[in-house]
Amino acid sequence: MICVKLHKSYRSILAVCDSDLIGKKFVEGKRILHAREPFFGRQEITHEEAVDLMREQRAEDSTFNIIGEKSIKAAEEAGIINSGYAVKVQGIPFILVLL
Repeated sequence: MICVKLHKSYRSILAVCDSDLIGKKFVEGKRILHAREPFFGRQEITHEEAVDLMREQRAEDSTFNIIGEKSIKAAEEAGIINSGYAVKVQGIPFILVLL
């Protein structure tokens, strides 16, 4: 499952994270990746729902904060990213997207 949380502002931010990574912190050198529940939420959705939501938010010019292999795969399927650009911290891929 994938956790999502939509932060509304003048430009929305969609936070997307693999459910099993919520609450975990990864450190590698100067890089720190922290999948905090307050930011990524606890609303779990399926892969298909995540793809649809990301496509909807892409049409709204949202920005995206994506952590985890499942979430990266869904974002690639939604046409938002090329997974080859994801950076890894302790083997966990993440990507920030400004469209």
